[in-house]
Amino acid sequence: MARPLEGVRVLDMGTFITGPAAGMLLADLGAEVIKVEMPETGDPFRAFKGDLYSPHYQTYNRNKKSVELNTKKNPEDLAAFDELVKGADVFIQNFRPGVAERLFVDAERLQAINPRLIYADISGFGNDGPWKDRPAFDTVSQACSGFLRLLVNPHKPRVVGPAIGDAVTGFYTAYGILAALYEREKTGKGRRVETSMFEAMAHFNLDDFTHYLSVDEVMGPWSRPHVSQSYVFECADGGWVALHMSSPPKFWENLATAVGQPDMLERPEFESRPARIENYEKVIEFLAPLFAAQPRSYWEQRLAECEVPHSPVLSSKEVLDGDLAKHHRLEISGEGQRGTFRTIRNPIRFDGEIEDEVTPPPELGQHNKEILGR
Repeated sequence: MARPLEGVRVLDMGTFITGPAAGMLLADLGAEVIKVEMPETGDPFRAFKGDLYSPHYQTYNRNKKSVELNTKKNPEDLAAFDELVKGADVFIQNFRPGVAERLFVDAERLQAINPRLIYADISGFGNDGPWKDRPAFDTVSQACSGFLRLLVNPHKPRVVGPAIGDAVTGFYTAYGILAALYEREKTGKGRRVETSMFEAMAHFNLDDFTHYLSVDEVMGPWSRPHVSQSYVFECADGGWVALHMSSPPKFWENLATAVGQPDMLERPEFESRPARIENYEKVIEFLAPLFAAQPRSYWEQRLAECEVPHSPVLSSKEVLDGDLAKHHRLEISGEGQRGTFRTIRNPIRFDGEIEDEVTPPPELGQHNKEILGR
């Protein structure tokens, strides 16, 4: 199988999500990623019902190795860590400012040991500035970057959805690391790659900022669905179906046929794209009862026959049980100390190859002997 980062050694001292997510992305591409953890407790994300192998931890730590080192209190551990740094290509940490120095793993020290080292430094709000000392977590990063406002129902404010800010920051960090590795091939020197959750989420929220800076429009939670003409309707059996109608008239003509309302587009709220955007709620009021009259399976077949852009709104179980995921071999598995580990494969294909091999997330200190000789 393709392993484009084979031969690249990464020391991952990240905890929770942002750092481990960046390390996992590199591991999925073939890098050797060594998770450097505190003895006995490891990554705090491990803790789960008296064990050290939580589902949260598993999500972001596949294809890695684990060693236990206390670089702050144990001189032997620090010496062993320094030996790893000498042969490493990348180091990842997501500590609050000042913590790396207390652990003796700051960029200045490590790059003095290995000038070729790519040092990835993830923070909440940057290593300087008015918020640098604040604690940062996913919801905080979404809120301060303007992104959360676009997800929350203003009539009933509730935080919804997965840890987007954490995962996105991990993606941006891996993106920066790859660029630095490429540059090092020409210069022979490492880089300090800095990413903050605030800056990552602000960039991920680029469309919102572009609308404000370009046309002085502050977007809200309904802005994008209105313009893209996106809908979710409940069906007779309680299932949901999602439509993304966009702008081509043929989609609306096909939808009129699918719902058995050939004259629908003559109604004022349907007559043009601007009219549908302006009358978004009226469009829903007209279509919702039609969808509520038939089960989801009926609408899946009917909308597919009429080539209307749609999908049933699926659970994770329904996705994996479906023909699409099975065709693309989305689920992969590997054998570990706890039996079969099941996960979702990396979506990237190289020359058409699917990466269908995975190593389960490591137990704490599983590779102490292999890597440290202990």
